[in-house]
Amino acid sequence: MLRILGSILLMVIGCSAYGQQPISDLERFELFGKAQGTTYTISYYADAARVKVESIDSIFRVIDASMSLYQQDSKISSFNLASSSKIDMDKHLLQVIKKSFKINKESKGRFDITVKPLVALWGFGTEKQDGLPDSTLVQQTLQVVGMDKLKRRGNTLIKKLPSVEIDLNGIAQGYTVDVLYDFLKGKKISSFIIEVGGEIRTFGKKPDDSSYRVLVARPEQASAVPDYVINLQDKAITTSGSYEKYRTVDKYRFSHHMDPKTGYPLQSNIISVTVIAENAMDADAYDNVFMAMKPSDAIAFANKKNKMDIYLIYEEAGQVKEAFSSGFKSYLITD
Repeated sequence: MLRILGSILLMVIGCSAYGQQPISDLERFELFGKAQGTTYTISYYADAARVKVESIDSIFRVIDASMSLYQQDSKISSFNLASSSKIDMDKHLLQVIKKSFKINKESKGRFDITVKPLVALWGFGTEKQDGLPDSTLVQQTLQVVGMDKLKRRGNTLIKKLPSVEIDLNGIAQGYTVDVLYDFLKGKKISSFIIEVGGEIRTFGKKPDDSSYRVLVARPEQASAVPDYVINLQDKAITTSGSYEKYRTVDKYRFSHHMDPKTGYPLQSNIISVTVIAENAMDADAYDNVFMAMKPSDAIAFANKKNKMDIYLIYEEAGQVKEAFSSGFKSYLITD
């Protein structure tokens, strides 16, 4: 995922300590920290400080105890053990699993949380891998991939095969942003922007009556494509691309996006996709779906969703091109 104010491919404009302060009785408060293997930034306007960093960090800890692959005692890590056949889900895991099943169905299997064994096989897991897996090993691993290997019964998640493992990295960070969003709204804060590892969601307008602005910068291999500034109010946005995580082995370059149908890294001519959605969990999950589609299919899918818009950068016949869903350009600031 992408970060603000770093090597930035997705950047919030006007939220750094050097941004121009609006004339208002409200003050701007900012919280920074590290969590989920990345950084977070929260900026909000209020008459007095209403949120402490400790409260935010506590939310991260609770979610990580549910869905972190890096915590051996988390809910998800316990479920992924071969000796485990089921697990009682907490409220966070339940919400993410329910959404995962929904998006898996809508995307015709392109979004699949059971790809963890493939992610590890191709060297993107928690343990380093050298070389490339052979086709036999890929086919063996595919036998435990597919959400038909999972079943939900109420608050219980059941695996049908012992070796089935799940990875929620393609959706959990967006969910975390939504949890933080609800927390800030519960504090009666009327204007804020949240960013966690490039997943962004805003609420309300700033005191000067302007919306939050987000810069979608071009990837390095798309230098001919212009940067765009997005006017973002009460929406979420994220960008995903094949340039984010990749390995090169014997001159074969491949990304961390896995094809759950073939068992191989996704082959796509899409360089990056920016998604604007009603909430961050949808934006986070669907950017993986769009990466797995042909550009024309991705645009058609987004237009059909109505409440979701996308911007694609892709390569065709050696040229870098761009495409927009029907509503995306309405968010662009042209002045």
